[in-house]
Amino acid sequence: MARSTPKPAPPKAAPAPLPRRRVALIIETSNEYARGLLHGIRSYIREHPHWDIDLDERRRGEATGWLRGWHGDGVIARIENAAIAAEVLESKLPCVDVSAARQVPGIPWVETDDTDIARLAFDHLAERGIRSFAFCSAREFNWSDWRRQRFEAICKEKGFALAIYPPADQKRALSHDEQLDALAAWIKALPRPLGVMAAYDILGRQVLAACKLADLTVPDEVAVIGVDNDELLCDLSDPPLTSVAPDTDRTGYLAAKLLDRMMAGEKVAPSAHLVKPLGVVPRLSTDTLAVADERIAQAVRYIREHACDGINVGDVLAHVAMSRRVFEAAFRKVLGRMPHEEIVRTRVQRVKDLLTQTDLPLFDVAMRTGFKHVEYMSVVFKKKTGLPPSEYRERRGAGRAKAEG
Repeated sequence: MARSTPKPAPPKAAPAPLPRRRVALIIETSNEYARGLLHGIRSYIREHPHWDIDLDERRRGEATGWLRGWHGDGVIARIENAAIAAEVLESKLPCVDVSAARQVPGIPWVETDDTDIARLAFDHLAERGIRSFAFCSAREFNWSDWRRQRFEAICKEKGFALAIYPPADQKRALSHDEQLDALAAWIKALPRPLGVMAAYDILGRQVLAACKLADLTVPDEVAVIGVDNDELLCDLSDPPLTSVAPDTDRTGYLAAKLLDRMMAGEKVAPSAHLVKPLGVVPRLSTDTLAVADERIAQAVRYIREHACDGINVGDVLAHVAMSRRVFEAAFRKVLGRMPHEEIVRTRVQRVKDLLTQTDLPLFDVAMRTGFKHVEYMSVVFKKKTGLPPSEYRERRGAGRAKAEG
């Protein structure tokens, strides 16, 4: 008997097109951080092209006015004050907050991880041998207080005192010139060499100007680090300002992803989603080595210049002409770690930079950082960071890091 030919399966119906969503972005365009958020949102839209965006040019904290009469599907907002909060709440639309002001606790909130920002800033200053620390804050912002609190806790944990500006007894607001004079007098009275973390880059520029007014050299007497890595502001500073770079691209991408889920009817918990920073972008304002022992300073400079050439402790010893026992004891006393640890730390930091700032294959990353094999680089990197290089890159991102929902 002839076998019957099976009937072909009916063709699958094409998936229904996603409904278009109209989304309001209540995000200022006047600073680098906010524009970074917009870049991240744009990245999400490129992958999910079913959004129509309404965005006006505005200053930070400026209410929209038009949101009350606006008809759309969702909002991503920097809810900086009560006026913006009222507009968002009255709209009764799904909303994700991307401000640290935390004016509306009942909605999802995406922000930078200030604990990690403070730790990166502290480690960057401490690695340069600095043992006197100060923090310059902006009291009107939650994130400034959080960064100060985290930085103060790290200093306390490491056994260092912290000077804080403005002092608690400064009650009235100061004019620009008064502020500069007060800041200069405050810095001049602190022990040096001094490391100052400014809550954000604009304040970092003020610290640099105050140092100039106080006739203090940067970075030899005072090293300064800001936050936000606003490249234009940092490069226009004198000297150029080192800064911690937040991952604003990923922050904006994650906010868009959460809002898309909410607009699709999914319930998203009103919890905080904290995004880790990308790292420190070093510039001349921290290009110093506050080490009294010139031989140890020379060794550290040699390590930083040649760690990725595959050097070992023997190569460093040949450069400084000290016995290994004396050298290692002095090195550990000054920096709190052994020379080999400093070589590995420097190489791992360079691996981090290449993973987050380039799309180089892991083989090329290993070759450029002094590791002969990708496998060995991966073992060392995971031991130091807790993550294999590929996962670190995925989380931090080469270009635009994919956000986790």
